[in-house]
Amino acid sequence: MLKKNMRAVILILFLVGIIPLARVSADVGPKPSMEFTFSQEFSGTSVTITSGILFECEQPDCQDASPLQELGPQRFSCAATVCSALSYGFSPYHKLEIHFSDGITRTSNIFKTSQFQASYKVIVRQNDLLVTPRFSLNFFTPLTYVLICSGCLAGIVILVILIVLLLRRSARKK
Repeated sequence: MLKKNMRAVILILFLVGIIPLARVSADVGPKPSMEFTFSQEFSGTSVTITSGILFECEQPDCQDASPLQELGPQRFSCAATVCSALSYGFSPYHKLEIHFSDGITRTSNIFKTSQFQASYKVIVRQNDLLVTPRFSLNFFTPLTYVLICSGCLAGIVILVILIVLLLRRSARKK
């Protein structure tokens, strides 16, 4: 009886190990992101965003600036008063160039990547933009995903151990 139960447990573990292989995707997991919220500082007619570019820089003075490339989910996009960016990995320094409904293209100060899921406040001034990071507590960070996966794996291991112990115990009673 014990051999029959052990075979069933081994078969179940084998199937659980094989099932994830049926659906494998190379582009999973969280990616760094940026959210930009715009507010207008100067008085007059309210301006809206018509288009924008996020420049990526390796150097602190952004002399090597290049636009964030659109590759799969990686992109920079804007709506009327917000912009967002998703990337496989951001450079350390950035600069925004946003075109507004009043026909003026405004450029921001150089700013650093602040968090994995970063949030920025952008003040639209008469001739330029001022980008400042906003600190936020993001629950879903890479560390959180690692802890969740580790907890699930530990739960599966404990469950398997309990099943094996119960099977052994029931075999001894007979």
